[in-house]
Amino acid sequence: MYINLKNRIFGLDVLRALAILLVLFSHSTLLLFPNQEHILITVIQFFGTVGVDLFFVLSGFLIGTILLKQLQKGETKFKDFGYFWVRRWFRTLPNYFLILVLNMALLWGLKGEILNGVAAYFGFLQNFKSPHPDFFTEAWSLSIEEYAYIVGPLILFCLLSFFRKTSNNTLFLVTVFSVIIAVTCFRFNFHFNNSIHSMHEWSQHIRKVVIYRIDSIYYGFLAAFVIYKFNNFIGKYKNLFFGLGLVLFLGVHVLIFSFGVQPENATFFFNIFYLPLLSISLLLLFPFFITWNPKWFFNTQITSISVLSYGLYLVNYSIVLLTIQYFVNIDIYSNVMKLVILLAYWLISFLLAYVLYKFFENPITNLRDSRYIKRFFCD
Repeated sequence: MYINLKNRIFGLDVLRALAILLVLFSHSTLLLFPNQEHILITVIQFFGTVGVDLFFVLSGFLIGTILLKQLQKGETKFKDFGYFWVRRWFRTLPNYFLILVLNMALLWGLKGEILNGVAAYFGFLQNFKSPHPDFFTEAWSLSIEEYAYIVGPLILFCLLSFFRKTSNNTLFLVTVFSVIIAVTCFRFNFHFNNSIHSMHEWSQHIRKVVIYRIDSIYYGFLAAFVIYKFNNFIGKYKNLFFGLGLVLFLGVHVLIFSFGVQPENATFFFNIFYLPLLSISLLLLFPFFITWNPKWFFNTQITSISVLSYGLYLVNYSIVLLTIQYFVNIDIYSNVMKLVILLAYWLISFLLAYVLYKFFENPITNLRDSRYIKRFFCD
């Protein structure tokens, strides 16, 4: 299959491919062992959640870098920010709306149900300040990303308009820290006014809610700024930062697993500190990966997985896995048949993601570079 792989940073493709593979492995445990608990299953599902956070900080880093380059070029008019949003929306919205409609069709076709509150999904409001409904559940992260792309650039444009004599870099940092501080305050407010009794409840009420999570994207913005401004220093000590990231990531989670730290017995830590620490530990790995380009024979395959990652994220669970579960009772099959079903889940997910990319995502994304769009925003 042919996928355009030009002008890509391989190390970041590795991170993106790793993120989606962690999600797929996590969902594989839900397919094979829907009613079982085991420490290995828990660990695999944990790394699946890490995969989503890796997507968050990676998106923030890339978008933050784009905005910094835009500021450097002096592109600070509303039309310039409009072009930024249009480019992002051509990349993200068509896929999302298509898969949303397909999920609605499956719900009606398989169960004869019509989704209540569907309008909220079209505005990414379904988990803005409350837990995500039990429909198209993977969309929770997309809401967080979309609002992160809107809120920060809008604040930045307003600051640029009112404080024309202040440096663009300063206003970029003010924007980033304003969002991070505001979201932290929201989490403080939640902590002092609500009770958490389990990891699942914490995940639903904090981890998957827009107003408590968009700071994860902005830690990526902050990393983009630091690497952009101090490139030589960061590059010189990239191995040190990589080591610090691993130590922070492993240290936090060894303590959590060793001492049985859970949201119900360490609510303040989980509500306020855990998610930022996770984001920071992942971002410390970025300086190493930005310049990392090993000559492996499967480099092309890794980059292809990265390119397909958005489609894979959208189709693998609600479209593929839940449909398989609807028709197949996994518990009655032998281990060999379970392996066959698992293989089918992976193959169908990749096939649908490729078809989505080739015939829908890529053609629509290319429209953002059409002369009509550029004429409106760039002339």
